[in-house]
Amino acid sequence: MWEASSFEEAIALAEAEAVKYAAETVTPQYIGLAQCYEISDGRPQAGDEIYSLLRDSDLQADEYLSSFFDTGRERQG
Repeated sequence: MWEASSFEEAIALAEAEAVKYAAETVTPQYIGLAQCYEISDGRPQAGDEIYSLLRDSDLQADEYLSSFFDTGRERQG
């Protein structure tokens, strides 16, 4: 989790961490997708949800993103 003044800054921080993490490990590969959610009612509290997703796949990065994250049914904005 990062504290940032904008979605753009949060994504930039997440991407930098993902690239660093992928370079330090053998298996994970950062494929260029970072997501952001604004906590609009103050600081994180007990019970707030934060998630991370790692998935094994034989798909190429662009096919993976199209199959799981660019389906047209996402709620983004």
